[in-house]
Amino acid sequence: HRKRFSAELFSGCRNWKKALSVFSKHDMAQSHKDSVLAWKGYQATIQQGDVVQMMTSANAHEIGERRECLKQIFAVSSMLGAHGLPFCGNDERVESANRGIFLACMGPLVKFDPFLQNHNRPSNATNTSPVSQNEMIECCAQEVTSVIVPEIKHSKMYSIMADEAKDGRSEQLAVCVRYVSEGEVKERFLALSELISFDAKSIVDKLQHHLQINGLANVTCIAQTYDGAAVMSGTTGVVHAHFRRLHPEAVYVHCYAHKLNLVLCHTCRAVSEAVELFDLLECTYSFFTTPLVNHHKFKDAQSKLGLAAAELLQLANTRWACRLQSINAVLQTLPAIFECLSDTGSTMAIGIKGKLSVFSTIYALLMFQTLLSITEGRHKLLQKEDIDLAEALIGKDAVCDTIRGKRTDAFATELYERTKALCLTHGIPEPHAKRRQKQKKVEDLMCETTVGSRTELISSEVLKTELLFPCVDRMVGELEVRFCSVDAGLLKGIQACSPKSENFLDQSNLNELARHYSINLKIEEVLVARNFFSVKADAGHSPQDSCSCERSFSALRWLHTWLRQTMGQRRLHNLAVMSIENDLVGQLSDNKVIDRFATMKNRRHSLMLPPSK
Repeated sequence: HRKRFSAELFSGCRNWKKALSVFSKHDMAQSHKDSVLAWKGYQATIQQGDVVQMMTSANAHEIGERRECLKQIFAVSSMLGAHGLPFCGNDERVESANRGIFLACMGPLVKFDPFLQNHNRPSNATNTSPVSQNEMIECCAQEVTSVIVPEIKHSKMYSIMADEAKDGRSEQLAVCVRYVSEGEVKERFLALSELISFDAKSIVDKLQHHLQINGLANVTCIAQTYDGAAVMSGTTGVVHAHFRRLHPEAVYVHCYAHKLNLVLCHTCRAVSEAVELFDLLECTYSFFTTPLVNHHKFKDAQSKLGLAAAELLQLANTRWACRLQSINAVLQTLPAIFECLSDTGSTMAIGIKGKLSVFSTIYALLMFQTLLSITEGRHKLLQKEDIDLAEALIGKDAVCDTIRGKRTDAFATELYERTKALCLTHGIPEPHAKRRQKQKKVEDLMCETTVGSRTELISSEVLKTELLFPCVDRMVGELEVRFCSVDAGLLKGIQACSPKSENFLDQSNLNELARHYSINLKIEEVLVARNFFSVKADAGHSPQDSCSCERSFSALRWLHTWLRQTMGQRRLHNLAVMSIENDLVGQLSDNKVIDRFATMKNRRHSLMLPPSK
């Protein structure tokens, strides 16, 4: 390297009078110029970084702009997902008039957002295609699940709830979890998956699969709740038996909301007068809804009579409050019903009016209105997320006691007087004993109702003994039989954890609970109630219903409409998570979702910011 430098630099300068001349020649030398450039380059590197760092800095600016665009996409996706709205349109080309809600929302953002107006996105990386939409939806759903799972692991125990429903030509299994986080009982939606096989082992394998992929297989499951389907609630070879082999602590609880509905269904089917009453209500609904002409007449009659506008309701075995609502609607609009039936004059109208204009029918309407009103509040309470098994059982006892209180002569007399007053308003005569008449022979006619010996409901005493008391006894009996699926000893232990129970913190009852869940129960902790709740209270939060699964099916009907039947199962699951857990979607961090979006596959353009020093 010596040849690159001038000779004066190495020979030195002995005559200092000529030093300035030597220095001037050195300044003009190429070696000196190269050294000065190298030194300035070194100083610039110290201040601004090397070339790699400068390129990285410029790249970070571009990545920041791309992430800013993704924040807008995330905002639109989270809004549509949380509200259960469709994303795609029929044709997403630029010239199309129906590009879908997603692109329709992105349009105004570009119009009013200065950043998006000035940012030129590459045509091959707009991140608004259907594939990118699905990926953003999946990232949002995974981020929601990542909030739920750590809470379950921190609580160290949970309960599982599952239910299945038909969705078009497929069967969907909804899986929910219940746990305690920071002293609050939470029920969260975990998964929605399609069932291919419907045997118990296949269903349990599906449940276990969801627990494993979410890292919950080794967390203690203390209870399992399903409906009363045969594959779920039998004795051997059923879902809860297979699941308990994997999770021995998981006590099976038959959904109490379904049980209460079954109580009403069986009561209505067991008493013949009740069967005829609800058949009549169904016929009345069909008469006033199937032909639109009759429906318009019904609405006009309500307006003419000054009644509040009301609609008759259809009965359904799976709709828990429909019977009470149907009875209330009929009693509320009874004057309009009678007027429309009289004006129509058809055979069907005459038949319905003839059955409604019977004293015993009005008596049954008022009786079931009273009895079903008692269970209505329990229906709503059982559907709450924060109610536990002990509280549900206490509520059941209260309902039984209230219904038993109606099996008295005083209530029977009151009910009869109310019926008589309502019948007097509509000109329905009070029943009296009739003389037996010889039946005339009628040919070429067919009997469409049941026949046989039956007591005629002609007096207050007969109505009480043949209609009121049998219905009360049947409802109480069904409640007592159906609400006892959990082991008696364990059930008392669960009730002992509830401050509302008479056996609150009873030592003998708590010992049974402690043995089942392998809890080292100490007498000192039992004496200190607050300490007991802080350490052991989670065992008292066993689920008593699967209403959260039912609510997920309501979301499914909203998401999987006939216009969206081509949606795949993976997208359906992700949208269901976003729609059902919409409160968590609103709390998601956009940066975390974008990081998940950036790393889920190799992107054409980098979306991950370089690590800060």
